[in-house]
Amino acid sequence: MLSKQLEPVIYEMAAPRVARLVLNRPERRNAQNTRLLYALNAAFDRAARDDGVHVIILAANGPHFSSGHDLDEIGSGDTHRNIRSETPVGTWCGFGCAGAEAQMAYEKEAYLGLSERWRNIPKPTIAQVQGKVITGGLMLIWPCDIIIASTDATFQDTAVDLGVCGVEFFNHPYELGVRKAKEFLFRSNVLTAVDAEAAGMINHVVERDALETFTLSIAEEIARKPLFALKLAKEAVNAAQDAAGRGTVLNAAFGHHQLTHAHNMLVHGMLMDPTNLKEQKSRS
Repeated sequence: MLSKQLEPVIYEMAAPRVARLVLNRPERRNAQNTRLLYALNAAFDRAARDDGVHVIILAANGPHFSSGHDLDEIGSGDTHRNIRSETPVGTWCGFGCAGAEAQMAYEKEAYLGLSERWRNIPKPTIAQVQGKVITGGLMLIWPCDIIIASTDATFQDTAVDLGVCGVEFFNHPYELGVRKAKEFLFRSNVLTAVDAEAAGMINHVVERDALETFTLSIAEEIARKPLFALKLAKEAVNAAQDAAGRGTVLNAAFGHHQLTHAHNMLVHGMLMDPTNLKEQKSRS
């Protein structure tokens, strides 16, 4: 068994009825490789299946919540090899197939599939966010029901910079509204926590040294409620988005995302446009 220092995700009971899942790759700014994603999924499953847990907090060790996708793993082609050591949560599979199928299969499973699965966990989830959240890191916080950020938190999707139409979990218009979402994508600009709160993406902004305490106080308040009522309240709000066609939007955007990958492979010989790749790696 790995020591806590080596585990990619730490599971702990932060308070009665409150589980806290902690991303634990601070040396890589919690970049999400395949191992971290499936460790996080296992931790979410553990909390979801424990009837003694009413609320789940997602936090991260280190100065930054997440620098996004692990570009070293992607660039080396290890994603397709590494996923074969995990148990898929979906049935698409095809991770070893030829052409564009393997990449689409991996992302449909490990990115879109896991993020959407976490969004539908039938318990309240709270993201406790500090520092940078870049591109793929958004796909860790956006599935959560409540987002609480420190004043130093910033948010950015650099996918368009890299010749891709946005992260695989295309929740942008639901987080920011249509016009803010377009600007966020077109400019790849940084949103401060205050800007994100004004757009409706963030519930609360607090000082960094108060982040953990404030988040836990909100979690404990919610955790005192009857669990069945919490589950049904969450499902009802999610159903409002789903009835308006949210799933259709996400699937269409995911198809566009895969088209940009195929285009970049034909033009550049890699999944991304390399023009701004060096700058992106410096952020990670």
